[in-house]
This record gives sequence, structure tokens and C-alpha cells, in this order.
Amino acid sequence: MPMSDSLKGKIAVITGGSRGIGFAVAQVFTSHGCQVVITARDAAALNSAAAKLGGAEAGVSAVPCDVTDAAQVEKLFAAVKKQHSRVDVLINNAGIAHALAPVEELAIETWKRVIEANLCGPFLCTRAALPLMSAGGTIVNNLSVAAIRPFAGMSAYNASKTGALGFTNVLREELRKRGIRVLALIVGATDTTIWDQFWPEAPREKMVSPTTIAEAVLQAVTVPANTTIEEIRLGPTGGAL
Repeated sequence: MPMSDSLKGKIAVITGGSRGIGFAVAQVFTSHGCQVVITARDAAALNSAAAKLGGAEAGVSAVPCDVTDAAQVEKLFAAVKKQHSRVDVLINNAGIAHALAPVEELAIETWKRVIEANLCGPFLCTRAALPLMSAGGTIVNNLSVAAIRPFAGMSAYNASKTGALGFTNVLREELRKRGIRVLALIVGATDTTIWDQFWPEAPREKMVSPTTIAEAVLQAVTVPANTTIEEIRLGPTGGAL
């Protein structure tokens, strides 16, 4: 069972925190006393999300950042260091998809944009966060079922998520000796706006809710340190944890 009180006073950084899964995780974390830094590219949407979460009074701060820009990522974690001095939980959630297209028709710029957001982004954020993390910390990389299952027309998305799974597995091995837990979040179809990019008519009512995923992340992050967890799976990929 989750040790929800163990998040009280902890510092979490959540990328892509202005909506969807990232926002839901921020809601659940703040409700258990965690101080949260949310980040996203759209400053207006980010500030609106922070206000909905309760703002500074609820321990929420918002720092605009494009996770594909190394300079902006460094600036983000410099701000976190100045305000909090440490990071206890990093949620690499920011990501994008693309319109369905076979490989021969997929624009090169689309390929690059998706790879940079979904694969380079987690690398840059993790690299910048690690100097602020210590034993007992946790990194959660939101990968999606696309990390383990191919979908025709989604070559860039599949490649980015499969690559991010490889990155996650290596990171886990590297950080094990430092006592930092690394988790892969692998979920099936989730009711978020990402579907607008390639399937606007998708049956949202049949999908997993962001809140359900957030609660599973809470459970994984707050289990005792001696509990071995490597993946969080929800939806058609299997049960939670």
C-alpha cells in the first residue's frame, strides 16, 4: 500500500504539468503535501494550471520550459535549486505525438521534433536534475505502451518511446548504487488531448483516466525503499505495477 504521508514536504518536478497526466500527477502529489514544480512550454496554460492546483499557498510553482532546449532545461533546474535546493521526484512526462503517416510520407522535421521531445527531453531533464537528487529519490519516465508495441503510421512516436525505454533501463542500472529508483510508466490509451493530433474521434470513454494513472504513480513513488519496482503498467498493457 502507498505511504502517502511520505510525500509530505518532498520536492517534485513534473514536465508537461499543465494538462493531462502531468497535471493529474501534480494534483495527487499536492493533495499529499508534496511541493510541486510544474513546467511546460505554454506559459499562459502553465500559470492557469498552477492556479488550479492552488498556487504558492499549496506549494506549487510554475516555470516555463521547452524540454528540448538544453539552455532552458538548465535554467529550470537552476531555479529549482535556488528555491528548493533539491529534487526528490522527477516525472519526465512531457511528450508529443504526430499525425498518422507511413514512413515514406513522414516529414523529416516531424521525425526530429518528436524524437527531440520524447527522447532528448527526458535525457536533458534527468541530466540536469541528478546533481540535485540523492538516495531515496525517484525518477518516473512516462513512456506509453508504444515503448513495447508498434503502431503503423506512428514510426517517430514508437521510435522515441522505445528509445526512451532503453534510456530508462540504462539509467536504472547506473543509479541503483546511488539509491535512486527509476520507473518506466507504461500505459495504454489514456483520455488526454494527445489524441487530437492523430485520432480526434477516439473513444475517450473507453480509456484510462489521467487520475487513475496519477494514483498508480503515487503508489509506486511512495512504497518502501526496499520494494523492487521497475515498471508501472495500466490499461491493455496489464495491471498497475
